[in-house]
Amino acid sequence: MNAMHRQSSSTQTALPVQTDALIALSFLEGFSDELESTLDIIAANAHLRMVVHLLRGHFEARTITPTSLIGASHVPYATATRRLKDMIDNGLIEQRPRTKSGKTFSMHPSDKLLEQWMQLSGRLRRLAETEFGGAAQTEEAQDYYFGGSYKAAQSIPPLRVLPEPLKLPGGLKVLVHSDPTFMVMDRLKRQFEQVIGTDISQRAFSIDRLRDEALRNSERATSRYDIIAVDLPWIGEFATKNVLMPLDQVMDVNQLDPADFHTAGWKATHWGARAYAVPAQTTPELLFYRRDMFAQAGLEPPATTDKLLEAAKQLHAPQRGRYGIAWNAARGTALGHTVLMTLADFGQPVLDLPAIAGGFDTDHLAKGGYRATIDTEAGLRAAEFLLDLLRYSPPDILSMSWYERIRPYAEGSIAMAYGYTLLAPYFELDESSPAHGQTAYLPHPAGPGGSQIAPVGGYVMGIPANLASDRIPAAVEALRVFTSPEAQKLYVQNGSRTNARYSVGSDPDVRRTSSIFEVMDAMSWRDKLQFWPRPPVPEIGGIIQICGEEFHDMLRGITSPRDALRMAQSRADALIRSNGTP
Repeated sequence: MNAMHRQSSSTQTALPVQTDALIALSFLEGFSDELESTLDIIAANAHLRMVVHLLRGHFEARTITPTSLIGASHVPYATATRRLKDMIDNGLIEQRPRTKSGKTFSMHPSDKLLEQWMQLSGRLRRLAETEFGGAAQTEEAQDYYFGGSYKAAQSIPPLRVLPEPLKLPGGLKVLVHSDPTFMVMDRLKRQFEQVIGTDISQRAFSIDRLRDEALRNSERATSRYDIIAVDLPWIGEFATKNVLMPLDQVMDVNQLDPADFHTAGWKATHWGARAYAVPAQTTPELLFYRRDMFAQAGLEPPATTDKLLEAAKQLHAPQRGRYGIAWNAARGTALGHTVLMTLADFGQPVLDLPAIAGGFDTDHLAKGGYRATIDTEAGLRAAEFLLDLLRYSPPDILSMSWYERIRPYAEGSIAMAYGYTLLAPYFELDESSPAHGQTAYLPHPAGPGGSQIAPVGGYVMGIPANLASDRIPAAVEALRVFTSPEAQKLYVQNGSRTNARYSVGSDPDVRRTSSIFEVMDAMSWRDKLQFWPRPPVPEIGGIIQICGEEFHDMLRGITSPRDALRMAQSRADALIRSNGTP
């Protein structure tokens, strides 16, 4: 696996262990113990005790049985049994069969109970801040009587278990990318297993190996995986090569609530007007910069490439072990992505896409007829900009890729870095990082002829086209669970800094975790999130590789910018012709 995955374990201890809901449960449990042990007249509240036990089990992915609920009630068996029946009759508890005979059940909180509990836990936290917070009350606590409690009531509830376990012999098998968000999913495996009622086996690969494995899997008689993760630019290739099945073939796509997904992320899942996957993590590439360093130097946040170079030059101090900027410059896939995004910064898509309001149109790509547009005047300006960046970069920049560009930024030796939001946990969750609490986020600074945008990246999840037919219904249901607002909120609360849905980004619990989500939503509403910089044509992987090779030779001084552009254009043209694109 890639370096980012090898290092991901270093951030695990920094991940939050308890959400507001769990903290409120702990408080009520402890408070009940104190009341009952201190005041003899206070009897145990069986309903409350069982609710706390049931919810804690749900959040911690433990199986709760009727017997354990009765034992947690702190009242006689007969009384507890009646109280348990009351809760079932009132729709607060759902029972799921644990065996084929249906004679034993596991107990789970219903949607009604989860919604009521989330409202209570939010009000409880704000009430405590209001009464005990004193002068240090948060802005949200001060807003309690001015609509804050109403907004918190709109919080996305926790995941609920499926009424019936998914029927998947051998469990659910998932192929994913080895990035921080999917590693969060892996750490939450027990909780998701409880939700869907079956074991989950997850294989994680680096980006290039993930693509290779997905293509190999498509050649097998029957898929080894029920769900596979797909990088956004691969959609066209995977659709035309029959790697993924179109979603409308196996489900009602409207059940996913498409309008809730960030527009760019949802549109990027389509090929030929059909959706082939569901956004699992939408993560724009932004410019991370150190607010404290900028303030100390009297610099404004850079909106243009010229201002970016000026800031990088002023903050570049190699003699003190500090460098102006880091970016993806490793040969091949990593640098290739940088080249395409830099072309976009100068207003030049890598293909001859027609211009539309806010960017360029990709809806026609499935019809063919496109050509590469690399060797252009805008391409030359982009190439020269990358050479200028090289002057203010670390000495090992030409071997830096996804994780390597963020690690030194998190350690404090880099003033700015281009990076996907999914990598922000490396400094946002590490209080020892000099960048912790000092990082601000911007869309890409624009060059002449371009405008500020945030190129959208991330992964979507789809159903393999060769999945056995008897596994498809369960795989579709698992796909819905993994990409639901409830699941995506859970990822964020456990360290992810990606988000595919508007509802999750506006959730008050999510907003408290990081400023990234407010920034990302604002960019989406202003149409700054765009996926056209990496158009999802079948040849895009090859074009990225070509650019990553030719521009690497340029950065090493082996070729000139014009030669690099000419060679990349020629090779991209040949690739499109050889692919038989009409």
